[in-house]
Amino acid sequence: MARLKTHDEALRLRLLHRAAATVFDRGTAALSLRQLAADVKTSTTAVYSLFGNKAGLLSSLYEEAARLFAARLAAIRPTDDPAGDVIRLGLVYREYAIANPHLYAILFSDRSVQCPSESERPREAIETYRPLVDAVRRGQQAGQFSSESVPEVIALSVWGTAHGLVSLVLSGNEPPGLAVADCYERALGVLVAGWRVSEGKVQGFADVP
Repeated sequence: MARLKTHDEALRLRLLHRAAATVFDRGTAALSLRQLAADVKTSTTAVYSLFGNKAGLLSSLYEEAARLFAARLAAIRPTDDPAGDVIRLGLVYREYAIANPHLYAILFSDRSVQCPSESERPREAIETYRPLVDAVRRGQQAGQFSSESVPEVIALSVWGTAHGLVSLVLSGNEPPGLAVADCYERALGVLVAGWRVSEGKVQGFADVP
């Protein structure tokens, strides 16, 4: 059945963003297609026309969250300082996550367990990681990073650090009187500096057994 003209891309995006907010606040079990339609002031027919069912909505929700996040990271253009690019990507990562916590949670929170399985997750999800890997690879070629590890391993360490610190903010678990914003960029800088030398011989710790 062809979609009605009123069931357009603008409506699809409004439904996805409202669904993302619901999942972020209460988990996927709380997501009701009927309530979603009411919240966006449309009909359940429109929801079914656009997504098929709840599973289709969740799949589209994950895909849209991944697409938007990947597009934001991809907008950071490479420079002749790949190590600096890694830090810039980390800063944009934090900026995007804090500005769009509901979409970020769809990708990385345990509450997204009912979204597509790993084998079914869209290509866009992989693209969120690619700019970071590419920056590390360029850094290795330029002699800025150790070549003793594949770039994916170095990128993973940066991603893990960024995700961990961002998660403290989004979960409200920053220690009293302390703010991740005060240490985030420096933490990334220290990590990047550590990968500039041979593994196991980070400056200042080479003699530690």
